[in-house]
Amino acid sequence: MDTATLTALREFPDRFAAFYAAVPAGFANWSPASWEGVPSEPFTPIGQVCHVRDIEIDGYHVRLSRTLQERHPLLVSLDGDALAIERDYAGADADAALAAFRGARVRTLELLAGLDDTQLARTAEFEGYGTLTLRSLVHYLCSHDQQHLAGLQWLLGKIDAHRHA
Repeated sequence: MDTATLTALREFPDRFAAFYAAVPAGFANWSPASWEGVPSEPFTPIGQVCHVRDIEIDGYHVRLSRTLQERHPLLVSLDGDALAIERDYAGADADAALAAFRGARVRTLELLAGLDDTQLARTAEFEGYGTLTLRSLVHYLCSHDQQHLAGLQWLLGKIDAHRHA
């Protein structure tokens, strides 16, 4: 796996936590009047945190493991909106969610450590994406991270505009 992608994956939890820390007090569950233009899934700030935690654990850990262990498995997409309701994102503790995410990302990096080109070339069918390799899957995870960094920045912009309107 390329160094730039692995570095981005390793650094993401700190960057994400820093962006979340910039959310003003009382705005963890804030939603804008319109989600038009949001670069990530439309989750509140605390919802963004819980979502990346759950996608890491229930999505990517399962997808990576199955791609390594099974022959061309079908990898399902997760319904983020259903998870938000089922797991009560609105009532979540941000510190606990961030800690769980950090631990999950360490596990992800451990899963990826030392994989060779043959393992990275293993294939799967990912619902909504089509056929991919394990290496592709890692790039999609990194892309998902970037979407949620952008989503938090977008929300910070919306919050600031709302506070000064």
